[in-house]
Amino acid sequence: MSENEISKIILDSAFKIHTALGPGLLESAYRECLAYEITKKGLIVEKEKAIPLIYEEVKMDCGYRIDLLVNSKVVVELKVVEAFNDVHIAQTLTYMKLSGCKLGLLLNFYTKSLKNGIKRLIL
Repeated sequence: MSENEISKIILDSAFKIHTALGPGLLESAYRECLAYEITKKGLIVEKEKAIPLIYEEVKMDCGYRIDLLVNSKVVVELKVVEAFNDVHIAQTLTYMKLSGCKLGLLLNFYTKSLKNGIKRLIL
């Protein structure tokens, strides 16, 4: 399955959850619901996936954790914030680089309409 096909399933699931629950819950609540919905659709979801930083061929455990890694191809970072800022984008890009993923989705569940809280990132 391609990254674009996976992305469509993730976004459809996110819209369903946002419609049902609305904005303002904790990030962890949206993460659990999104993982559940994506798994129901047959994809493999790793929650809070730890990824090491490799420096001079040594794995450093620096505490990096991807909110959701879907089919080992798409990084999903969830936020509940008024607006994205540069650090959110940098964080997602870092996770993409460290995991070797080409596609990342940054989703902000705080927005009144989820379509205004989606940032698609490509390496």
